[in-house]
Amino acid sequence: MTVTDDEVLHRDPLEWVGELLQQAADAETDPAIDPMRVALATADGNGQPAVRYVLLKGFGPAGFVFYTNYESRKAEDLAANPRAALAFHWWNTGVQVRVQGTVAKIEGAESDRYFASRSRGSQLGAWASAQSRPLASRAQLEELLEGTRKRFEGAEVPRPPHWGGYRLTPERLEVWLDGDDRLHDRFAFERSAEGWTGARLAP
Repeated sequence: MTVTDDEVLHRDPLEWVGELLQQAADAETDPAIDPMRVALATADGNGQPAVRYVLLKGFGPAGFVFYTNYESRKAEDLAANPRAALAFHWWNTGVQVRVQGTVAKIEGAESDRYFASRSRGSQLGAWASAQSRPLASRAQLEELLEGTRKRFEGAEVPRPPHWGGYRLTPERLEVWLDGDDRLHDRFAFERSAEGWTGARLAP
């Protein structure tokens, strides 16, 4: 994929990312590969970085939404340093997207709606697992899950108070398009009060 026309620099980059995400989804033939899988990088209050994959569950003009346990390692990092980065790489289309910005919890009602859409097994797991905390054994986790099943038997499973969503509001965004002989196309976008400013970068 080569872009010779710099007209993309004058586009809304979030709109462009939405199109690239849809292209990756349309091109994917392996149902086991989710184009919404994204690497999330955080850092704690001492600057120690950590990265892991999460599933993006919301995307639009306001930013990128993912869900997690609010007592997890990533949540502790975000409480100390509410800035993060995302990286997508879609092999099937040869596109990489990198995003940096600030992160904040979303409204409880939005988290409630998403939690209600999850499978019952996933809902129970959110209650049973103290994410990122040590476990004595797999058997301990299964015991906790069984206790949770009994607790909510015959009833709807509410969203745990320690579980919900975050939204990353982008301040910088980069699109990388694979090219021959390492002559890739790279476009960076910076956000200000006036809007987005784009630039082509050397690969």
